[in-house]
Amino acid sequence: MMNKRFVKTALLISVVVAAGAGFAAVAAAQNRQTPNGWNYEIRNGQRVPKSNRVTKADGSWREEVRQGNCVTIKEKSAAGEYRETRQCNPGK
Repeated sequence: MMNKRFVKTALLISVVVAAGAGFAAVAAAQNRQTPNGWNYEIRNGQRVPKSNRVTKADGSWREEVRQGNCVTIKEKSAAGEYRETRQCNPGK
């Protein structure tokens, strides 16, 4: 009789420990940073672009994306002309 009680108690303790470890893993996964190669961040469960795009009233826009020492500038005019330039400064 004592052996069954010991087995049940050990099983219950192992289940509680496993559940606690599972919750800790979920909490750790929610606090991770978005990888550097991605063009967006996740804030409050929503995708937020990493760039700073400025859109004008005529529909044209300009966007700067920084990746390490490099800056990529993307521009689109109101007429639909797209231009992209990239500049890298190795000294910084």
